[in-house]
Amino acid sequence: MSITRKDFFESLAQAVCQSVSGTDRVTLYLRAEDSDFIRFNRAAVRQATHVTQGFATVAVVQGSRRIESSRSLTGRVAEDTAALLADRADLIASLAEVPDDPYLLLPEDVTSSSRHETGALPSPEALVIATTSAARGLDFVGFYAGGALVRAFADSRGSRHWHHVESFHFDWCLYQQADKAVKTAYAGTRWDPDEFARRVATGAQRLPLLGLEPRKLSPGAYRAYFTPAAMNELLGTLAWSGFGAQSRRTGTSSLSRLEHRDAQLHDSFHLKEDTAGSIAPAFTAEGFAKPASVNLIDAGRAAGTLNSPRSARQYNLAANGANAQESPEALSLATGTLREADVLSALDTGLYVSNLWYLNYSDRQACRMTGMTRFACFWVDGGQLVAPLPVMRFDDSFLRMFGEGLVDFTDTAEMVPESGTYKERQLMSITTPGALVADWKLTL
Repeated sequence: MSITRKDFFESLAQAVCQSVSGTDRVTLYLRAEDSDFIRFNRAAVRQATHVTQGFATVAVVQGSRRIESSRSLTGRVAEDTAALLADRADLIASLAEVPDDPYLLLPEDVTSSSRHETGALPSPEALVIATTSAARGLDFVGFYAGGALVRAFADSRGSRHWHHVESFHFDWCLYQQADKAVKTAYAGTRWDPDEFARRVATGAQRLPLLGLEPRKLSPGAYRAYFTPAAMNELLGTLAWSGFGAQSRRTGTSSLSRLEHRDAQLHDSFHLKEDTAGSIAPAFTAEGFAKPASVNLIDAGRAAGTLNSPRSARQYNLAANGANAQESPEALSLATGTLREADVLSALDTGLYVSNLWYLNYSDRQACRMTGMTRFACFWVDGGQLVAPLPVMRFDDSFLRMFGEGLVDFTDTAEMVPESGTYKERQLMSITTPGALVADWKLTL
């Protein structure tokens, strides 16, 4: 039986999530995937792997004591059930040694949810054909990851949650020479070979520009357009400490000035945690049901926060499905009015920033970020890409960039999923439009 099948999980939950003497509740949480991984070099397959794996976490609770253990699964119901029951017995035996947790908060309501989406993903054979066709004659280096992802929760009180989505993420570079490359990505739940080919062709059209003499810039302030890939890096850095209840209460949030009304973003800046519109599950590993969305920034002003169960207990707040780190899993930034076809003409003269990396805070309290441009960033003159840029460092306040500095967002947004595959694929994503900003500060 497949690890990603609902009946497999139900068989485990039926056996493990029983009322047991000495416990108030028993919970079971499943993370599983059925994924293809394909690596390309010079538009040819260099590595192809298929991974089916699952991890189960059993937890037992008595009063304010909770203890858990995790194990990888075999996919054989009888064998996995026996192992999890043994884990449960060991945990119950250890409960007496666990200290009371004054901040333990668990859901009181019995809840249930089910989302099962199959998507439209390419077979490995179709992906290889599409790639070798679109990238013929190009030095194409890329990595594809796609397949089913599952999260599931059950407890001994009757709560049941199931989440099954199929998604893909394919990012690649077209190399001009040495380290000069155009980086592109394509991700989602429904594969379109024509859209993939279009993105490869767009990157290929920019390759000759990388062979031109780079435009040397002096440190200063420049008009700049950030692609969704670049915006993903900026918003991802903001997510490190910007939205959590604990960081706000302890004064360590990068958005403290926004919280205290000492600063304001542009009126068109609307940001939310959009679980319903993403690929993230609508429940947590502890069994909390998540709201469809949580407003984080409304018309440039601080709105809600992400409240983990521990912060909810500590600060007398309502838990709203945040993870232990209180980091967002489904950020969504509202679109603007700038048509994508008009981006270069609206930029007119300035920087086309395709990618950013090595981001960090240079002044967290001021929400000031620093980082480097990456890959094919260009100087634009008269609405035309005219020369590549050397690697440049920026240092600027996010509050300034997207406050007084914001010109407009594009009228379409792109979902950029978390591309990390260490141990397992992820269900986090950031959905963002591109952004046109004035006076972006380059330092060297």
